[in-house]
Amino acid sequence: MSAAPSSSKGAVRGRVAVRRGSSRSSPRPFRGSSSTPWIYLAPALVVLGGLLVYPVYQLGLISFLEYTQAQVSGGEPTTFQGFGNYAELFGDGEFWRVLLATVVFAAACVVSTLAVGCALAVLLTRVRAVPRLALMLAGLGAWATPAVTGSTVWLLLFDPDFGPVNRMLGLGDHSWTYGRYSAFLLVLLEVVWCSFPFVMVTVYAGIRAVPSEVLEAAALDGASQWRIWRSVLAPMLRPILVVVTIQSVIWDFKVFTQIYVMTNGGGIAGQNMVLNVYAYQKAFASSQYSLGSAIGVVMLLILLAVTLVYLRLLRRQGEEL
Repeated sequence: MSAAPSSSKGAVRGRVAVRRGSSRSSPRPFRGSSSTPWIYLAPALVVLGGLLVYPVYQLGLISFLEYTQAQVSGGEPTTFQGFGNYAELFGDGEFWRVLLATVVFAAACVVSTLAVGCALAVLLTRVRAVPRLALMLAGLGAWATPAVTGSTVWLLLFDPDFGPVNRMLGLGDHSWTYGRYSAFLLVLLEVVWCSFPFVMVTVYAGIRAVPSEVLEAAALDGASQWRIWRSVLAPMLRPILVVVTIQSVIWDFKVFTQIYVMTNGGGIAGQNMVLNVYAYQKAFASSQYSLGSAIGVVMLLILLAVTLVYLRLLRRQGEEL
């Protein structure tokens, strides 16, 4: 009678031993070395280093030198100026005027682009398939249009002699590019026209990812469309809105083609100058390559600060960087 319990205990112990042995002998998942990701990233890093790091290095180097047409042609030796170019740049009142105009213009472009893009993204969720497809194709067509082509088309639309806009508004031969603010407004409209499709498509994709039950519950509670957007959609789409906002800031702060083409190089007496056009004028029109490089470095630092703010916002929201 006593042998049965002992044999059962022995069987249980044997099973436990087998399980322990099997767990010890089970294969572990393979873990590569810490350098494995860098090996795969090495080709891309080499390409980025050649296309980005070296030009930035040359830009910074020239900004510390005296580098004009005389040095380019070899008539005079290149000399080291230190921060002399930056001191001359920051002591120029025109630089600060152009910087202020650039910041205000970029802010207006960003706000307008986000407003139009988000409004059309919400509209895409309300219309049927055929109008939605037509709106998407029209937006993608505007997005794919080259900046030079789009700027030329907008100039023709607002031409004082042959443009249909003046005829529809009854403005006669009003020149939109003559006044400072009307010229900035015209460029702003073109920038928004070619930029809103990115915001529209991105925000629309984010809205489609929101569960329909959430929107239906808000509608049943009596919330208006504006209240649904402000209290439901906007908080849920915050990471997407941060991305499109920062990218719009970077793009609109670097606007060059639209300003240069539509205002003929910065407007009358440089009244529509922005930093990119100002750097071009200094470097190539005045042959002051060192000052143009200094302006480029200042723009780089400003955009780098904006990017760091963007990364910090993502980290606060718990996004992986």
